[in-house]
Amino acid sequence: MQAALKRFPPPVREDAHGVLRVAGSRVTLDALVELFDQGAGAEDIALAFESLELHQVYAALGWYLANRAALDSYLRAQADARGAAREEAQRRCPPAAWRSRLAVRIRGRRDAPAAG
Repeated sequence: MQAALKRFPPPVREDAHGVLRVAGSRVTLDALVELFDQGAGAEDIALAFESLELHQVYAALGWYLANRAALDSYLRAQADARGAAREEAQRRCPPAAWRSRLAVRIRGRRDAPAAG
């Protein structure tokens, strides 16, 4: 008797914005690879992303490793884009300004008379 084997779609898909994502999820390949490069195992990665099953993580990592040389420039470009977005956000609203606004709010709540 032959066992019925499941067929799986490709482990990674490209979305409308050109971002590679683990198939069937919103998890980006670069987020998965970042954890992997930091030493996380497939089980750790699956725990970090509730939407991923262990077989999806193994499949995506296997695909990444098989295509690593071709994907390195894509991953560098993604990291550069994240860095540029972070810099732009900090330029538009500096962290020090947020901290001072937050401190004012906290002081205001602490100093406000109790409702009652």
